[in-house]
Amino acid sequence: MPVFALDPEQEEWCAQVRGLAAERLRPLAEKGEPGRVNRPLVAALGELGLLERVFPGRQPGAPSGVPAEGRRVSALDLCLLRESLARECTEAETALALQGLGAYPVVQAGSDEQRERWIPGVVAGRAVAAFALSEPGAGSDAAALELAAEPDGDGAWRLNGEKCWISNAPEADFYSVFARTGEGAAARGITAFLVPADRPGLSGERLDMLSPHPIGAVRFDGVPVTAADVLGEPGQGFGVAMRTLNLFRPSVGAFAVGMAQAALDAALAHAARRTAFGGPLKDLQSVSHQLAEMATRTEAARLLVHAAAAAYDSGAPDVAKRSAMAKLLATETAQYVVDTAVQIHGARALQTGHLLEHLYREVRAPRIYEGATEVQRTIIAKELYR
Repeated sequence: MPVFALDPEQEEWCAQVRGLAAERLRPLAEKGEPGRVNRPLVAALGELGLLERVFPGRQPGAPSGVPAEGRRVSALDLCLLRESLARECTEAETALALQGLGAYPVVQAGSDEQRERWIPGVVAGRAVAAFALSEPGAGSDAAALELAAEPDGDGAWRLNGEKCWISNAPEADFYSVFARTGEGAAARGITAFLVPADRPGLSGERLDMLSPHPIGAVRFDGVPVTAADVLGEPGQGFGVAMRTLNLFRPSVGAFAVGMAQAALDAALAHAARRTAFGGPLKDLQSVSHQLAEMATRTEAARLLVHAAAAAYDSGAPDVAKRSAMAKLLATETAQYVVDTAVQIHGARALQTGHLLEHLYREVRAPRIYEGATEVQRTIIAKELYR
């Protein structure tokens, strides 16, 4: 059932998360080294119980209306959490999301032994996970990946190739890796593996990006893996990747909505106190109309994100279309809202350390990762004719 308004308990929980982000997580984020995994921040997410909300099973204090049966993650719960964190501390939001993205293939397709070995550490913030799908020649076209899993006898393989733009690399403790085992062409010949970071032949390097998140390249030089490392079944890894992305796409939209709301709040406050041409900026029609447009687009994006999450949680047949629509609208909206907030603030918003300078760098990447805007439009168009 689409969620048009949160109930009071959900509203209270979101406010509590925002408070934790501002008081407990933002100081840790500010102490982190740009481009590196902030392990104290990840540990705090575990200690505060926030990482528990990313993984299956109803947790103590879960808001009503957020189903979490069996091993199924609540997409709505994830969206509320990511938006709330993003409004106060984008670094904390990203650290939490990367834990979920990297570990969810293990949750949904791993063996009991794999889950018991790694998931408690991920939830506690002790083990850092990474989702290793993209390659230099296979970004938007993920089915074109070339990382080779070459047979090594007795159901074993050797991984050879490179992954690129991998969040938390090269500092993750384990990687959910997607490699070509050759059971079929394109997506039909891909297998998912759980690869601990201490495997021989595994190396990597950091990449300097516009927004200084921990992102790197990972090289595989004959890295050994066995049947015990397979996530799911051989040749079925592309499905593992897509199911992970179907869950996280709406919550990428929630991250974007959180940034848009933070930018809108900043613009509203600035326009109320800043005077120009004989009065506050908010009294200028050109500014007030911009604020109205920003607010309307942000709320529309939020509602579409919630609808997509509710569709996922209810098992609706059109999840792929709804998830793509949510990510598309929310990320494009956030870009517009942040840019307009910068324009309303003027030069002060371009100073290093200003909230909007930070958001301006942060807001660009979500339009590319986990399926670029153009990919989302392609998915939507295909689903319309399905």
